[in-house]
Amino acid sequence: MRVIVVGAGVLGTMHAWHAVERGHDVLHIEREAEARGASVRNFGQIWISGRAGGEELTTALRARELWEGIGARVPGLGFRAIGSLTVVKNAAELAVAEAAARRPDAAARGYRLLDADEARDRNPALRGEFAGALWCERDAAVEPRTAQRVLKEVLLASGRYTYLGGREVREVVGERAVRDDHGDLHRGDAVILCTGAWLGGLVRELVPDLPVRRVRLQMMQTDPLGEPLTTSVADADSFRYYPAYRSDALDALNAGQAQAPTAAAHKMQLLMVQRADGGLTIGDTHEYATPFAFDTVEEPYEHLTGVVESILGRPLPRIRHRWAGVYAQCTDTTRVVHRQQARDGVWLVTGPGGRGMTCSPAIAETTANELGW
Repeated sequence: MRVIVVGAGVLGTMHAWHAVERGHDVLHIEREAEARGASVRNFGQIWISGRAGGEELTTALRARELWEGIGARVPGLGFRAIGSLTVVKNAAELAVAEAAARRPDAAARGYRLLDADEARDRNPALRGEFAGALWCERDAAVEPRTAQRVLKEVLLASGRYTYLGGREVREVVGERAVRDDHGDLHRGDAVILCTGAWLGGLVRELVPDLPVRRVRLQMMQTDPLGEPLTTSVADADSFRYYPAYRSDALDALNAGQAQAPTAAAHKMQLLMVQRADGGLTIGDTHEYATPFAFDTVEEPYEHLTGVVESILGRPLPRIRHRWAGVYAQCTDTTRVVHRQQARDGVWLVTGPGGRGMTCSPAIAETTANELGW
């Protein structure tokens, strides 16, 4: 079988990975020279902590298993089973963490409630003042800026994989064939469109009523911290964002403790992970109303700097990168992904939202299974 995959972000790359692993030939087409969208602009977190119970958690846990296996074969991914600490600073936030630790699926996530000293034992870089933390053992991380590149190197070595960068697919021709903007026609036995936040053009022509929206975020990265940050770190604003934390305790937190004005205005949470070079990736904001601004604003960065410094108990290293990114999210946010047959032999897979880096290996595996690869 010859599989054509369009889009070289993490979701497209994982579809190519599963196809090659199952003995098929893959033609991988990307409109940029390399992926430049949400797949390289995220935290690189394999984030189990806040996933909704049921299908979403099952998908994330399966993806975590797949990431670990691939990471063992591809050291350049930088897979690290580092877990995460969601830091809480008062009784109301602690109550939400306690409710999460009582979930029926808490053991599957590796939840454990830690006091401040136990949290510092697990991550000595946290020298600020806080009341405790929710530990999630199953969280992990990879290097997002290089993950697709190192996976592509392994795929190329298989002899069953061809990569065409700088080619934009403009047309689906008949069944199982696409034409790119160079005028070249590519035929296969299956076409998988993983076009990320690119929802216009060909995608709109194929699926005009696509139930997917675009979400914009702002993030930053610092110079090296100068010491290990041994876990990923989140703050209690993440409780407001992720579905796993919904509870009476969260309702009480929302009623009694407002977010900081900047965090509320930009729909913010703190997530932070250390990169292989020692720098910290920190974010993020969420913007849903289009058209999006073309520029970034400073207030979210100032807010995040203050939050991080209060947890670390020290000044943040110099910020050396700021950026904005856009990802595609199902309008029904309870859905893990939108998978649709757009034509005979042509499937569109999009809309994982902030789950993309976490869940892509399992999403691609499900596509492969459903298509009988």
